Amino acid sequence: MDKIRHVPSLQALQALVEVARCGSFTRAAQTLCLTQSAVSRQIQQLENHFNVALFIRSSRSLNLTAEGEQVLASARSILEQLKSLEERLAPQKRPFRIRMHVSLAVRWLLPKLSDFYLTYPEISLAIETVATEVVEPGNDSDAYILYLPHASSDPDCLTLFEEALVPVCSPTLAGAPRSVDELLRFPLLHRSADRQAWIEWLAANEGKPLEDYRHIPFNLDELALDAAARGLGVAVTDMTLAAESIERGVLVVPFGEPLKTGGVYALCLQPSAASHLACDLIMQWFAVNADQSGKNLLITPT
Repeated sequence: MDKIRHVPSLQALQALVEVARCGSFTRAAQTLCLTQSAVSRQIQQLENHFNVALFIRSSRSLNLTAEGEQVLASARSILEQLKSLEERLAPQKRPFRIRMHVSLAVRWLLPKLSDFYLTYPEISLAIETVATEVVEPGNDSDAYILYLPHASSDPDCLTLFEEALVPVCSPTLAGAPRSVDELLRFPLLHRSADRQAWIEWLAANEGKPLEDYRHIPFNLDELALDAAARGLGVAVTDMTLAAESIERGVLVVPFGEPLKTGGVYALCLQPSAASHLACDLIMQWFAVNADQSGKNLLITPT
C-alpha cells in the first residue's frame, strides 16, 4: 500500500521528542511511563518508516543525525499544533494559566486558593511564578499579575489592590522601634536590590538618608518578610502582602500609617484568555477578592 497512507504514530513522535530532550532512552522511558524497550521500538518504527537513522548511538552519548533533526522538528510542530487545536476546541479542559511574582503568589494568592476551589471546584488554575523584578507576560499564559506605577484604564486589566507600604518586624523584636528616629538602631531589610521601597517610605516619613542605616538586602518580599519574622531587623513591604502574617501574629506594624505610593497590582488578560470558557468566572472571583487584604491590620506591639 502507498506509504502516504501510513503516517507515524503519535506515540512514536512523542517518544522521539522525549528521547531528544532527555538525551537518553532510559530517562525518556521513565518520563513516558514506558519500558526502555518500548521506547526503542517506537524509535525503530520511525527509522523504518523514513528509512533513515535518527540517532548516532555510542556507549557515552546519543546524538541526532541530520535526518533525525528534521524528523524531530516536524514531530514537535505536529504535537504543538495538536495541543493548540485541543485548547481551542476544549479550552475548559485545560487550566487557566496565571503568571506572577513568587512573593505575590505565596503572600496574596495562596491563602485565597481554598476559597477559589470551594467556589469553582471544576476550574483549575495553573500558577507560574517568577522571581524577576518585572513580570513579563509569557506566550503560554492566559493572564499575568504585575506591579503598575499607576492604575490602568485597559478593560483587560483588573486592579487587585493599591500599594501601601508599612514597616514590619517581629512582635518579639527587642526594643522594637516606635518612631522613625528609632529605626537607626535596627538593620533595614530590603525586598529588592534597588532598595526603592525603603527610599520612598523614609522620604515620606522624614527619615535619615539611606546611607545612615544598616542594611540587609534580599531580592524577594518573601525573604525580607521571613527575615523580619525571625527578628533580623525591620522590613518595609506592601500592607496586603504582609496581611496574613500580621493576622497570625508573626509580624506587626510597630508604628506609622500605610504609605500609598499610587502603584497598584493588577491582573491583566492575555489574548489566549478569551478562548477559555471559565475566563469570566475567574475574573469575577478576582474582582470579589480584590482590595480585601490589609485592611484594619495596623497592629502594634504592646
